[in-house]
Amino acid sequence: MNGSPCSCNDHGQAVPLLGAVLAIGAVLLIALGHLGDRAVDAARARTAADAAALAGAVDGRGAAASLAEANGGTLISYSERDGGVSVTVRVGAATATARAALVDADAREPAASVLPP
Repeated sequence: MNGSPCSCNDHGQAVPLLGAVLAIGAVLLIALGHLGDRAVDAARARTAADAAALAGAVDGRGAAASLAEANGGTLISYSERDGGVSVTVRVGAATATARAALVDADAREPAASVLPP
């Protein structure tokens, strides 16, 4: 006897445990990366939708589609109603909707305001 209270053979248990901890850490890191990508796509979709709505309020559907594309998105829907414009834009897996209306419809200048969807 070597004086230890347990005579069981538990040598080498740290390596498999360390391997499991590293594997779980890698999975969590990959999941965090995907979550970050989705958050970036969502933010870019909101920005593209806001820009497209403002452009659409000033110059119509063509300007909205052009600005959505310039911001890395695709114009999914466009509608004019109640003196404003509503657009939906997709960037990656994210979609966002925005509304805008001209403050002074006679001016036809970019004096647009973003309305809540």
